[in-house]
Amino acid sequence: MKKNVYVLGLLDWQRAELETIRDADLCRFHSLLNNAELMDHKAGFDSLLTRARRQLTEGDKPDAIVCHWDFPSSCLAPVLATEHGLPTPSLEAVLRCEHKYWARIEQTKAAPECVPEFDAVDPFDPEAADKLTLDFPIWLKPVKGFSSQLGFKVETREELDRALEKMRAGIGELGRIFDECLDRALLPPEVRGIGGSHAIAESIMRGDQFAIKGYVRNGKVTIHGVLDMMLGGDSTEVAGLRYPADLPPDLEARANDVGRRILQQVNYDNGCFNVEFLYDEEADKLWVIEVNTRISQSHCELFRIVDGRSNHEIAVSVALGDEPTLPDHKGEAETAAKFYITRHGDAEVTREPEPEEIRELSEDFGALLEFEAHRGDRLSDLPNQPVYCYNVGYVWLGADSPEGLRERYRALIERIPMEFSDGQRLTTEQ
Repeated sequence: MKKNVYVLGLLDWQRAELETIRDADLCRFHSLLNNAELMDHKAGFDSLLTRARRQLTEGDKPDAIVCHWDFPSSCLAPVLATEHGLPTPSLEAVLRCEHKYWARIEQTKAAPECVPEFDAVDPFDPEAADKLTLDFPIWLKPVKGFSSQLGFKVETREELDRALEKMRAGIGELGRIFDECLDRALLPPEVRGIGGSHAIAESIMRGDQFAIKGYVRNGKVTIHGVLDMMLGGDSTEVAGLRYPADLPPDLEARANDVGRRILQQVNYDNGCFNVEFLYDEEADKLWVIEVNTRISQSHCELFRIVDGRSNHEIAVSVALGDEPTLPDHKGEAETAAKFYITRHGDAEVTREPEPEEIRELSEDFGALLEFEAHRGDRLSDLPNQPVYCYNVGYVWLGADSPEGLRERYRALIERIPMEFSDGQRLTTEQ
């Protein structure tokens, strides 16, 4: 009998990734809620939970519930899985990672040498700026954010005042949903009262970014992959995310140890994770950015290219209560990267690739392409843009070497039929 695997917000291309996993023919994959519902921040947590419960009641009995999206999906999954008696981390364990202030408290207990100075901030407190004890510069961000929205690097008191004003204006929608989720959890005294409308201030961390990926099953933490950032030609711009990472073995061992300590501290079990780090080579300092309590949908194609199977396989196995088969690097390429498709200078998109053109490029390069900018869009109006350029999309590519990745990326970018109002082209400096 086939297993019914429910995936929160399942998209068509993710379903195709799922079909690459071992024993995919023994599973029946269902989308639990749709992506539009989960991305609608006007819908409350309780409302989404009610809809999901109804779908699970009216549909086939679930054997597993898998999540690869950020909040609210990441917190809906443990509530629903617990109600159906399925393997899952507890909601509290997830929140010890997702609530940025609570997470820093727990990380300090497990790996204090890797945690920056931090403090909770109430943006609605008229004396919030005066109460801040950290020295500038700082990062200011919501205790539960989304895609780096409302995150500010603050270097002066005047910048802090402006950042708090913007946060007061924008924090309420997602904050309200997060508060509904927090109401379902048992919170420690030091976290009670610090909810979705609060922020966290942190001292600045510096270094090169990388991440470890793994799972916890029956209390055992297993690391199954490491990814790092590929830098652009001038070594300041981020070109993309690469798997497997090119890190010194001792640094990788240090990161694995820190990750295990944190996951054990928060009592995280029967779930997947990735831990993001910064490494300051000059100071030999390892920093923890955050712990994500899921597989990342943007990483799955990298594992498929290098290992021949998406890392959905690990997520599905753990959710079913089975021991996963670890990646064996028997895919079509030695290395893979998710590249950012970028260009400098603001402009309006006057032409975007047609579906047939995208299919042709995908076939010629063995690539997966995804565009966020479309005809009529002004680049400066796109959300979550980096400071040094504009990001119009992504491409997932494989090759036999990092140099080969860059060459294939440049060749593909040269062929993308995207045009802008200022006549300039996409950036090919990676």
